[in-house]
Amino acid sequence: MQNGATNLRAELLPVSPEAIPSALAKAERYRFLNEPWQAESICRDILAIDPDNTAALILLVLALTDQFEQGVHAREALQIAEALSNPYHRAYYRGIVHERRAIAMFREHEDHRSRREVFTLFKSAMESYQEAQEIRPPDNDDSILRWNACVRFLERNWGFR
Repeated sequence: MQNGATNLRAELLPVSPEAIPSALAKAERYRFLNEPWQAESICRDILAIDPDNTAALILLVLALTDQFEQGVHAREALQIAEALSNPYHRAYYRGIVHERRAIAMFREHEDHRSRREVFTLFKSAMESYQEAQEIRPPDNDDSILRWNACVRFLERNWGFR
């Protein structure tokens, strides 16, 4: 690319390892500002220099799932979740991917086939949350909270009880 007299090369620049903590905080803020693509970009920058950074991997999963309604596919988010080294994180974030994909699909489609797929995704999410519940740390009920949210969604939209 050229911009007037300045020669501008469009290439990714590496972040410094010392900047990782503040970059993670920025990525989280961008998610809260509803700019998940910015958070995704920051996570990818961190992972380019620290591929095993668990916090960046988890934030990347969340940033990708935040974009499901904009057409981002679940495949990469699920692959990253499945590659997490901690078994609890692996089960919990797999559940998050399935749950958020189900909600995005529910909002996109109203036909019966899609509703069946949505239900299947919720079932997968709940199975993952159940797995996470069995191995969760004693002070962490996140998987229970997610399970309950799924139950309430199904009650509200399908009349399950």
